Amino acid sequence: MQATLPVDISAPSRDLVRSLRTGIRQDTEGIMPESVAWHVYLELKRRGDGTAGPLLITALRHLHTRRSVASVDLPVEDPFTDEHREVEDAFLADLWRAYKKCIRGRRNGPAAQLLRDIEAIVV
Repeated sequence: MQATLPVDISAPSRDLVRSLRTGIRQDTEGIMPESVAWHVYLELKRRGDGTAGPLLITALRHLHTRRSVASVDLPVEDPFTDEHREVEDAFLADLWRAYKKCIRGRRNGPAAQLLRDIEAIVV
């Protein structure tokens, strides 16, 4: 069974922006909230929204901070293993795949460096 995102990607841009601004909420078991943020970012970017990059980084920083707190339990399962292929920039795709691999392995230090590298590209 294919996992579905807890955010409706076909929603108006205003709603997608709001979902990134307020922080991705984890409503569905088994889906990394980072994957939800990534899919929202890709859709906003496809629609030409100039705020997509900064909003993605803000959402990822928030999630990374939450993951760094030992008492917060966010999913690390990844049903979207090929989502990095949805972006045209091969370097960004590799960074995203490596970032998610670090998150799945609970390696927050290396993930923080990868997040800075991703920020340098998308912002």
